[in-house]
Amino acid sequence: MLLLPTPRKSLYFLHPQTLCRQSQHNFRSLWLTRVCGKSDVPAAATSWTLVRMQIRRIRMPSTYFVLSVVFFLDMGVCTAVQSEMRITTIKQEPYAMSKGSQLEGFCMDLLSEIAKKLGFKFRVQLVKDASYGRQDESGNWNGMIGEVVRGEADLAIAPLTLTAAREKAVGMTKPFMQTGISILLRKDISEGIGFFDFLSPFAVETWVGILVAYLGTAACIWVVARLSPCEWSQPQSEQNRFSLLHSLWYTAGAFTLQGAGPHPKAPSGRVISCSWWLFTIVLLACYFSHLSSSKTPESTHLTVKGFEDLANQDTIEYGCLAGSSTLAFFKNSNNPVYRRIYEHMERTKSFVSSMDEGVRRAKEGNFAFIGESVSLDLAVARHCELVRAHEVVGMRGYSIAAALGSPIIKNLSVAILQLSEAGELAYLRSKWWASSCMADKAKSSAVQQHGLKGMFVVLSLGLGLGALLAVLELTAKSRRSAAEQKKSCCTVLTEELSLRLRTSNANKPQENVDKDKEKA
Repeated sequence: MLLLPTPRKSLYFLHPQTLCRQSQHNFRSLWLTRVCGKSDVPAAATSWTLVRMQIRRIRMPSTYFVLSVVFFLDMGVCTAVQSEMRITTIKQEPYAMSKGSQLEGFCMDLLSEIAKKLGFKFRVQLVKDASYGRQDESGNWNGMIGEVVRGEADLAIAPLTLTAAREKAVGMTKPFMQTGISILLRKDISEGIGFFDFLSPFAVETWVGILVAYLGTAACIWVVARLSPCEWSQPQSEQNRFSLLHSLWYTAGAFTLQGAGPHPKAPSGRVISCSWWLFTIVLLACYFSHLSSSKTPESTHLTVKGFEDLANQDTIEYGCLAGSSTLAFFKNSNNPVYRRIYEHMERTKSFVSSMDEGVRRAKEGNFAFIGESVSLDLAVARHCELVRAHEVVGMRGYSIAAALGSPIIKNLSVAILQLSEAGELAYLRSKWWASSCMADKAKSSAVQQHGLKGMFVVLSLGLGLGALLAVLELTAKSRRSAAEQKKSCCTVLTEELSLRLRTSNANKPQENVDKDKEKA
């Protein structure tokens, strides 16, 4: 209950058109005007701040003018006349995008969450000049900042960078997202050629597995050549030519898809050879396919890892968004590297008019786009041939803009902090920055050992089958020899194994065969 001392027979009423008039600082004011009576209202009572109030009733007693007001603690705006907030934004993926007649995106979801917490309605409108906000020489602002300054919008929600100049013109909330300045490049000009890049198609574990498979196959061929009687059925002048060195050479020859003779004659040796050939064919196919997919045409081998590398070269052009806070950062910087970058961009006029143009020129090659790291991360997620440099400078935040001095700024900041603490901002970030290149990245990455486990299994089965056939061949030969010599099969088999597995006596089985032929 608010009592205003008023002389008798004086009548005051509220102007409807000024009931919730917005002042320069976005304050809501209640104005009283005397329409009859002789005395004026005291100066202190001529204007009353109308924040979180709603006019209920006016009555006129004999000596006091009684004005009843009801406070609404959960409202940060005047609900008497203005029932919804006017929000200005700009179309930019993924902050605000068209979906039919509506808008969707990160900022739209953020606005909805804030509106739920503060309990206000809103109406979103696109900025007329499609600009964020830049101050001209006369001190006037354009874009979303200009609309808020002129009172054409209550709030501006977009990726608005929090800067000192904007803070002087409008009120800015706590940042809802942190960002910085980085470089967007095409992959083939962002990275140099490594000395061991030819090993990149396979992971280290895969290379170790291939080496073990190679040595195991060579050893298995050597053992099978010793065990199988067919490999000893040579002319009198020849010995068993499958020595350990020849087995290693024969196995390595399969990588050339030609092989190195002599080839195994026994079925057991041929089974092992076929398994190894199949393994090498699939292995080479995987190697060359991943090698070609991981390498793009090498138009240039310039390594750009940061801004100093960019400033010290003249091979590729670079630029940023015209009139952006990124340009202002380089313009106002005292760092000599950043000053050189700014002077180069001013001299060559290599600015772009939009984010899409910068991404397009970066995709075409021979151009490095300098921009907000958050926006560049989105471009990398959408365009798999692009990559962002690791260096990020000039860390700052994105904020919501309101009229200077508006009491709603504090409420908005509190709501943003609450959403951040609840993990809602991180969820929205992951929702709208989801990469479409994750599948391609997995395909082009180094092949792990489990990716070829099927071929390792086939090779293992082939080696096992070949060894089993060699043992069966030797057992059959031992049974025949035992029957002829009238000895036990185990005794003959033991003798054969002892003779065949000793490399110093590698020619003894052949000599025994020759002696048998002479006796015959």
